[in-house]
Amino acid sequence: MKILIAASEAFPFCKTGGLADVTGALAQVFSRTEGNEVVLFLPRYRNVGGGAFSPKAAGGSFLIPIGGRMETATMSRVQWGKAEVYFIECPKYFDRPGMYRSAHGDYEDNDERFLFFARAVLEGAKFIGFKPDVIHCHDWQTGLVPAYLRTLYRIDSFYAKTASVFTIHNIAYQGMFPKETLLKAGFSWLDFTPEKLEFYGGINFMKAGLVYSDLLTTVSPTYASEIQYRPEFGHGLEGVLKHRTSDLFGILNGIDEEIWDPATDTFLDRGYELKSFQRGKAACKKALQKELGLEENKDLILAGVVSRLDRQKGLDTLLRVAPEFLDKMQFVVLGSGDPGLSDAFTALAAQHPKRVAFRSGFDEELAHRIYGGTDIFVMPSRFEPCGLSQMIAMRYGSPPVVTRTGGLKDTVAYNGEPKDSTGFAIDYADDGQLKSVLGHIVSLFGWRENWNMMVRNAMRGDFAWGKSADAYLKLFSIASQRRQL
Repeated sequence: MKILIAASEAFPFCKTGGLADVTGALAQVFSRTEGNEVVLFLPRYRNVGGGAFSPKAAGGSFLIPIGGRMETATMSRVQWGKAEVYFIECPKYFDRPGMYRSAHGDYEDNDERFLFFARAVLEGAKFIGFKPDVIHCHDWQTGLVPAYLRTLYRIDSFYAKTASVFTIHNIAYQGMFPKETLLKAGFSWLDFTPEKLEFYGGINFMKAGLVYSDLLTTVSPTYASEIQYRPEFGHGLEGVLKHRTSDLFGILNGIDEEIWDPATDTFLDRGYELKSFQRGKAACKKALQKELGLEENKDLILAGVVSRLDRQKGLDTLLRVAPEFLDKMQFVVLGSGDPGLSDAFTALAAQHPKRVAFRSGFDEELAHRIYGGTDIFVMPSRFEPCGLSQMIAMRYGSPPVVTRTGGLKDTVAYNGEPKDSTGFAIDYADDGQLKSVLGHIVSLFGWRENWNMMVRNAMRGDFAWGKSADAYLKLFSIASQRRQL
């Protein structure tokens, strides 16, 4: 099968969050399956091209209409394992300090940037002669690809049998723009109806993907249900999703078990596996406490957070609750985002330097050491489409504290009994509930036999991409067969 993956980011080339980890992993997993040809299309941002990957020019250029004018696209290419990666180049749109936003907020021309990218993906595939059986699109930045396929490109013989599958990673981010964007994108006013592209008087790129794709997926079974039946999760698109309920599938994300392996992780002070985790984690904990200037004390519970600082993640709840546990616990937080949360964690760490450590930004190596050196991992999200951090934490023997939502509910088992649990769960990101579960953890931590039983349960989890990749490939086959009819 010929698979084209269209995404706005993919690790290790460009990344702001979990979307990049997923698209990068899928490109590799799909390409290793016998009989598949995989190409990945990405924008060529300013920071792409360092390190081990130096894209080579693909030669030539092509024009993309934006409203009444033409913009020029070129491409560069790199071979990545068995997958080919093509970068859409246009300095006007992509040679900027940030991928989606500046320090002052989202780029005002994000509509032009990503309608340009969507159309350049389709023109670029023709340019290199890659006729896909399926185009796998990810989030709002690629939502116009399926829309173009079924409107402007519907009589293009090159794409006559090409299916599209659209994956929702986080429906809270939809790509909402004024109705004038419709004309910039080349659509007709006939497409500006509630059944098609119109959304509360504007154009919604996410909705375009939902309406025009052959099949839809999202990143966990629970999230697939939440976004259809709970308005606070569907963010206005629950009606569209319910209309397409028979075409919507929840497929759990996985993690790269080669990158995230405590036995071989070179960033850890000492590697460990299931049989040796007690000594290994003790060494990693001591090293992490020392590195961060925390009190080196094996009896204090060390809780970790690696996260975007955002209200979605429930970290404001942690901020309010943590001070009550500083006699028995330590906290290490790594992340960036909301300036208010960042300032609050900075202040808390300054007040309690032996109990709280905060590091702003993202540090890949420190993230590994946090997973390896902490006793628990705190993730009280208000909603979480899938989440990867809880899976990594379990693999590293750090039982996660989560809310029962989305992929957190699907991956973390907790029923109050250590022998049947892989972590801890609360119903909502609520101060009282988080306080209660942390109190329970303090009591259980001293009961080493039961604690270690839970750690072993967590480490035995299988979060590899195999099953999920098979589920995607089956859906690709179904979508492709529909297009042959």
